[in-house]
Amino acid sequence: MKQLVIGIAGGTGSGKTTVTNAILQQLDPGRIAVIQHDSYYKDISMHGGLRPEEVNFDHPDSLETDLLIRHMQDLRAGRPVEEPVYNFTTHRRLDATRRIEPKEIIIIDGILILVEKRLRDLMDIRLFVDADADERLIRRIRRDILERGRSIDSVMNQYIKTVKPMHLQFVEPSKHWADIIIPRGAENTVAIDMVVSKIRMMLGEAAGA
Repeated sequence: MKQLVIGIAGGTGSGKTTVTNAILQQLDPGRIAVIQHDSYYKDISMHGGLRPEEVNFDHPDSLETDLLIRHMQDLRAGRPVEEPVYNFTTHRRLDATRRIEPKEIIIIDGILILVEKRLRDLMDIRLFVDADADERLIRRIRRDILERGRSIDSVMNQYIKTVKPMHLQFVEPSKHWADIIIPRGAENTVAIDMVVSKIRMMLGEAAGA
């Protein structure tokens, strides 16, 4: 099987998941595997005894990207992988994993996926979802409070201490490696349609090869 690997990057709350879902709606979901970089956060026990509030979860070192790279290599070779399951409330990985079968289209979603050269070199199409910083912050607050049980004070403190500085140091510069930048996220239906057309064209070329 010839896989087409698509990386979807962008800042926190930029709408990466919404863009992913918009692409899925226009293609056959049965042909697509989605893998989340967030699932590869290191267990809190791997941080040398630091408490969660002392860990910079927005730095590339907080993620086990080497494992994700190995998993991507396995998927591209036609082998299934066991994606970790990370609990954002306890900052621990669960014993259970999520089995991902190799598919014709593989989507990698994550804030920092374009930072590591070895990972982005595995991608055929690199997307960067761009959104206004205020909108991203509002979405981050809503998500962390409703889905991850955080207080607004802890969300704001983390944003000021690590999220914004790491965005400026790592995420924003990684836009340079994107093939397509999508302003306004999934609201930009023209860009989504262009991406889907490109995917279909590349799959057709692969099928005819």
